[in-house]
Amino acid sequence: MVHSDAREAEVTGWGEPRSRLISWHDPIATQAAAASMSGLSYWRAVSDGQLPPPPIGELIQMRIAEVENGRIAFSCTPDGSMYNPLGTVHGGTVCTLLDTVTGCALHTTLAAGFGYTSVEIKVNYLKAVTVASGPLTAVGTVVKAGARIGFTEAKATDASGALVATASSTLLIFELPSRTTQYNGNGNGNGNGKHR
Repeated sequence: MVHSDAREAEVTGWGEPRSRLISWHDPIATQAAAASMSGLSYWRAVSDGQLPPPPIGELIQMRIAEVENGRIAFSCTPDGSMYNPLGTVHGGTVCTLLDTVTGCALHTTLAAGFGYTSVEIKVNYLKAVTVASGPLTAVGTVVKAGARIGFTEAKATDASGALVATASSTLLIFELPSRTTQYNGNGNGNGNGKHR
């Protein structure tokens, strides 16, 4: 949402605007590395700092806490930029964290040249999340990985260890196509970006 400076000047009580700088690396370069490595090797390389994290990780400040075959954990420290109008962290932030660990857990079981995409995710929100909740930790595990479909589950806890949300996910496993397009950074997510 964008407000004009004139309108903002008329309203009292808003306080000073806040901002956060977000930087990321070319997602196509990261994608090329992911396609050439097993999922476990890829996520270990990201965890060790040998590869940059995907842009979504930078956007909501996710960090890998642990990674092993069939299991991965990410942490995320919510801030005010993630709030909804009711004064809590937007459920979409928590869902994104859970979707990430459910998908990445499955990815750790895949050979090089294979990818996945979420077909369905079900999230149960058990406790409101605020900045006071501290860092969230989400752990995703594989329930079953078939040849074409994977089933995963996840739990997210706050800094006190309280369970804030759970998820179950169904994912499609597929062979990655070879990609030659190059993302040039002009895309804004609505299909108007330029690709070569």
